[in-house]
Amino acid sequence: MKTRAAVAVAAGKPLEIMEVDLEGPREGEVLVEIKATGICHTDEFTLSGADPEGLFPAILGHEGAGVVVDVGKGVTSLKKGDHVIPLYTPECRQCPSCLSRKTNLCTAIRATQGQGLMPDGSSRFSIGKDKIFHYMGCSTFSNFTVLPEIALAKVNPDAPFDKICYIGCGVTTGIGAVINTAKVEQGATAVVFGLGGIGLNVIQGLKLAGADMIIGVDLNNDKKAWGERFGMTHFVNPKEIDGDVVPYLVNMTKRGADQIGGADYTFDCTGSTKVMRQALEASHRGWGKSVVIGVAGAGQEISTRPFQLVTGRTWMGTAFGGARGRTDVPKIVDWYMDGKIQIDPMITHTLKLEDINKGFDLMHEGKSIRSVVVY
Repeated sequence: MKTRAAVAVAAGKPLEIMEVDLEGPREGEVLVEIKATGICHTDEFTLSGADPEGLFPAILGHEGAGVVVDVGKGVTSLKKGDHVIPLYTPECRQCPSCLSRKTNLCTAIRATQGQGLMPDGSSRFSIGKDKIFHYMGCSTFSNFTVLPEIALAKVNPDAPFDKICYIGCGVTTGIGAVINTAKVEQGATAVVFGLGGIGLNVIQGLKLAGADMIIGVDLNNDKKAWGERFGMTHFVNPKEIDGDVVPYLVNMTKRGADQIGGADYTFDCTGSTKVMRQALEASHRGWGKSVVIGVAGAGQEISTRPFQLVTGRTWMGTAFGGARGRTDVPKIVDWYMDGKIQIDPMITHTLKLEDINKGFDLMHEGKSIRSVVVY
């Protein structure tokens, strides 16, 4: 069949809107009509050429929502007409990682997914004889796409596609980091570094978990109102304080008779290795947990004095918010439908496929929280 798609033809070049060929689903695969897709920083990272694993030509996009159009042989959990969210972190429920119940990092299709291919080692997208690579196993910048059954979450059919597509990455990553990875408890103090789409969802997760003091840290004062909208209680712009931000935050979080400061939980949503260190060192001695969410550039390393860890702090990371896609994503959609979390305010721009490059411009200019393309 033919499908319209925004194709990344080469690193650093704008996406090109074109009609491409899409082969139907093979065994264990599902054909999905994508109704809406978010534009994420990870897409931009690959398109820019900074991603050492980036492949071209490719159809990017990994934050989508749509409807099942057809299923291949052997598919049992999905049928035509089901509403779904593609999962760049699948859940096969059979590999050692899934069976361990200790991680959400399913390994069933990892090797081929990283090569831009379907599990059988081939691509479903092409133009003539030339194949086009898949992206993160999703390729939601195409109106139609094919995914493995294990990489699709079946969700509430009443949920609006142009909002729940954001659950395919940003919402789940932020809220999941709080609930699944850090396991924040009621009354906790927390610091969130970077108030973009991920950071705002971390704040949302902290409010949901019952955190008392939620400090947002950002260099852009416009983010103060955004943070407060989702539950932030204090805002710090490091450019507007004297000296280092770490002792400032430690001082802010002092409590109890001994007046030892530091947050119970800190979250890096920036991808800056300098900020990752600040986040760790702003956490409480003895029990502080610092979660790395932001993705640093290739080859970068993090450092701190071992004393920071010896004195009881934990440095941890999270991918897709520790969420098991097929199990947890439908629950997060239900939270949205029940009004427990907000998504609508974060969708700041809605675009047509023809205007997808404008979405990347808005991201670069800091004018959008999330731009969504509606087919």
